[in-house]
Amino acid sequence: MTRTTGVMAVLLAVTLGLTACGGAYDATPVPEASPEVGSVQTAPPTKSCDNATASYDPGKLKPQPAKFDDKRLSTIASRGRVIAGVSGDTFLFGSRNPATGRIEGFDIDLVKAVAKAILGDENAYELKVISAADRVTALDERRVDIVVRNMTMTCERWDQVLFSSEYYHAQQSVLAHTGSGIKGVKDLADRRVCAPNGTSSMDNLIREAPGAIPVPARNHTGCLVLFQSGKVDAITGDDAVLAGIAAQDPYAEVVADATFSDEPYGIATNREDVELVKIINARLAQMRSNGEWTAMYNRWLADTLGKAPNPPKAVYGR
Repeated sequence: MTRTTGVMAVLLAVTLGLTACGGAYDATPVPEASPEVGSVQTAPPTKSCDNATASYDPGKLKPQPAKFDDKRLSTIASRGRVIAGVSGDTFLFGSRNPATGRIEGFDIDLVKAVAKAILGDENAYELKVISAADRVTALDERRVDIVVRNMTMTCERWDQVLFSSEYYHAQQSVLAHTGSGIKGVKDLADRRVCAPNGTSSMDNLIREAPGAIPVPARNHTGCLVLFQSGKVDAITGDDAVLAGIAAQDPYAEVVADATFSDEPYGIATNREDVELVKIINARLAQMRSNGEWTAMYNRWLADTLGKAPNPPKAVYGR
């Protein structure tokens, strides 16, 4: 693939319509790959907590059809589908398959797992494509029930949302052109580096690479367009996300020694939805023990990231 065809493939993937649900629900269009988002955000102050991956003890999975006393779970059951906020441009985790017109990936399989736990049907879901910056707002406004969009668990975010137990462990890294000379974080000095606004990746870039020139975009596809057109020198983000980008551009590589931080992913809910989190945690525990998590990893990530590791260990007691 040439660099030109790589750009065209990305633009095609984000401009065509999508079938964004498990059943016969209205399709949700993917936002345009727009690198124009205004000024760079300011990194929030760091905040300490005992363990940002600690979640609530699992509840009990109910036989189907299930009845729930909890208001949110009852609302989902009455509606007949789980509404999930997801990415539409994160290859391998949540992106459109041009052959089928559906959004698919590791995160989407998790949405199916949650739907099965609550409604007994893995296809009883609706996807809403949201930006990273819109994840908390979408939950606050009740536009979605859950967010499954490679969202890093942090102490700051626990003040805004609730998280499930950790479902994937990533590390923030850097993607650069092959032969760029970028071999570590220190080599980002005076380089233009793109990250989506509203992400911990941008926060860490500002904190850990003060000599870099941060360039914001609305999403990673926007960063890729800037990267392939030569307007930025590198992209920073979680290594799993960057691996998906590198798979779409033969002139790019994930820099092995340019690691910023650990990035534990959790499924997020509105702060009022403790019982929903407990059901999700019960389903995740089941998936860790019965091999479903490993099968999902092998389906989506093994070809790019290698052999499946052990699933992230759940931490409870919040």
